Amino acid sequence: MLFSKYQIIPSMKQSKITSIFAITAFAAIFAVAGFAEIPQSNAEFGDSYKVTITNITPGQPITPPLLVTHNKDVEIFTVGEKASYELSQLSENGTFEPLVKKLTGKAGIADIVTGKTPLVPANDPGNTGLGYSETFMISANTESRYLSFASMLVCTNDGFAGLDTVTLPLFYGKTVYAQAYDTRTEMNTEDFANMVPPCQGAIGIISGEEGTGASDSSLTENGIIIPHPGIMGNEDLIPTIHGWNGPVVKIDIERIR
Repeated sequence: MLFSKYQIIPSMKQSKITSIFAITAFAAIFAVAGFAEIPQSNAEFGDSYKVTITNITPGQPITPPLLVTHNKDVEIFTVGEKASYELSQLSENGTFEPLVKKLTGKAGIADIVTGKTPLVPANDPGNTGLGYSETFMISANTESRYLSFASMLVCTNDGFAGLDTVTLPLFYGKTVYAQAYDTRTEMNTEDFANMVPPCQGAIGIISGEEGTGASDSSLTENGIIIPHPGIMGNEDLIPTIHGWNGPVVKIDIERIR
C-alpha cells in the first residue's frame, strides 16, 4: 500500500497538526536565536530591488529564504566544491543563522535579508495556512550588483534551493529560477526520523517518527555540493508527491530605484 508506513492527516485533524507545525517550525527549528541581531534590509540606501520568492514545487516546503547582495568575489556556495559548515546547517537543519553571522560584516556584502516563515507548495498539502510566495526589499550598490539565495528543501536530508551570483538588472526586471542542490553532508535516507520535524506537518503526514533538528555524524558524506539527484523513494518520501522536475523556486527581481 502506498502510505503503509504513515498516514495522511484527515481534515478534522488539520487544525491540531497545523498548530504543531507552527510551534515546531518557528520555536524549535526555524526560529533563529538572536533574531533581532540579524541585519535588516538597507533598501533605503543605494539601489533598491523588489525580489519575490515563489515555491514552485508540487510537494516540497522550503525554509524562510536567505537573500544576499554582494560583489563578484563573494560566493555563498559553488557546485563541485565543499559545502561550508554554515551552509550545511541550513541544508540539514533549516537554520540560516550561522550563514548570516558568517556573511555579516564580510567585505563585498551589500545587504542581507531573511524571511520569517517557510514557504509551502501552492496547494498547501499540510493545510498550514502558510503562503507559497513572499516579496522582499533588498539593496545593492555599484560595487555589489549580484544576488544569491538559499533555502532548505524541508523534506530532504540535506537539500537546498540555491541561486549563486546572479547579476541584478540595471533597468526594469528579470526572472530567474533556483535549482535544487545537495550538500552531501548527510546521506539521503529519505527517512522522517532523519529529517527536520516540521517536514511532516508541512506536507500533511503523521509517521510516528519525531524527526530531528540536529546533524547525525553516522550519516556524514563527503560534503561536495552537487545538483540534487531528486527524491528516490528510498524510505518515507514518494517521488511523484514530494519530488520535483527542474527548478524548485522562481525568483522575480524588479529594480525599484
